Amino acid sequence: MARQGAKVSTAGRATGHSSAIPAWRRRIEERIAKARALIGRLICFRSGNNRPRIVRTVRMAFAGTNVSLSQPDITQKLTERIDDPKQRIAAWGKRIRRYTERSTRFNQNRLFQSDQKRLYESLERPMVSGTGPAPNQADTVAFWRGLWSEPVNHSEGPWTEVVASQCAGITPMDPVIITPDDVAEAVRRAPNWKKSGA
Repeated sequence: MARQGAKVSTAGRATGHSSAIPAWRRRIEERIAKARALIGRLICFRSGNNRPRIVRTVRMAFAGTNVSLSQPDITQKLTERIDDPKQRIAAWGKRIRRYTERSTRFNQNRLFQSDQKRLYESLERPMVSGTGPAPNQADTVAFWRGLWSEPVNHSEGPWTEVVASQCAGITPMDPVIITPDDVAEAVRRAPNWKKSGA
């Protein structure tokens, strides 16, 4: 039992709390899931699905309005009703995205101040974007070769000739030749973990 007045370490508690999903984000994700379920049922009803559960959901969606499911313009009313949760989902998604981007920037800035090497390693770590098999090299070459070989008629506007005439008098810059010695001199004072190939 800790002595009265003694400080209790909260390092582990803080770490666990920071990695947890915030309560407000969980609530928003639940709202998004419910809104998507509502959209799905409204679309089903608009497509002609008249199951009791679907009809009950549609009636609840129009509760408090003067909309009747038997009126002639019900399709238009359904489209308008579907658009509302879609806009809400977009707004909620933007809020989560802004929080994620801000949190990422904050964590990267803090890691840069404490451990630059670890930050660069995390940035250079390859991201896994898929678990399927890699595309066939021959198919990839054939795809891009066929795409690039297609004739394209570019729209050459008269402004391109004006720009070309204006740039005709510009003296081209001398070519810059970078030697291995130049590279070695540039990275000579850099830490090993910042050098290329490290």
